[in-house]
Amino acid sequence: MAEPLLIVEKVDVYYGAVQALRGVSLQVHEGEVVTLIGCNGAGKTTTLNTICGLLRPRLGRVLYQGNDISRRPAHELVRQGLVMAPEGRGIFPNLTVAENMDLGAFTRSDKAGIAADLERGYALFPRLRERINQKAGTLSGGEQQMLAIARALMARPRLLLLDEPSLGLAPLLVKTIFETIDRINGEGVSILLVEQNANAALKHSRRAYVLQSGEICQEGSSEALRDDPAVRAAYLGGQ
Repeated sequence: MAEPLLIVEKVDVYYGAVQALRGVSLQVHEGEVVTLIGCNGAGKTTTLNTICGLLRPRLGRVLYQGNDISRRPAHELVRQGLVMAPEGRGIFPNLTVAENMDLGAFTRSDKAGIAADLERGYALFPRLRERINQKAGTLSGGEQQMLAIARALMARPRLLLLDEPSLGLAPLLVKTIFETIDRINGEGVSILLVEQNANAALKHSRRAYVLQSGEICQEGSSEALRDDPAVRAAYLGGQ
């Protein structure tokens, strides 16, 4: 098997004196959707923030495309195709949909490619095209999540980190978001997904890790974890 696109290797992360991650290790191979599940406060967002350069590990390292990126700034990693759509969406509420989309391409200068990717984003989420001149802060929660993902795609990610993309959305919109994740992955983008909706996340991923109190406590194929009685009881409501 080819070397993984992403390797997180025995990473410890602290907030001051408080340890948030303890020896976290995980991998994402080219073309995979990998999900990271766990309770609130388990360290899932901290893991993503460490991968994308917003936090620095005290111990361990993060490798992307075979290179140690543990000390690289986030904007440099975006240029290398490592992009995150953050929890809470992080859209600019006073800017229009179009202006938010343009900011997603801030590292790029290829006008033709940017135009093509704008069309791709609006094709994935037609509702955004309908609201192209609308202030992003006036969009519904579902529309803001669509914008966050479409804006992230404007950076042409090779690896896309998605943090709680279905949080607070109605069931029909959750279905739409996960169908779109499948489409993005089908176009060749590898995805590391953090998601409270563990059942949906495991259905739409190949492999999964379970994070508990800052440590990986289980890993395996998504199908195997869905069938694991302990995982079902803890994260799937016993379903």
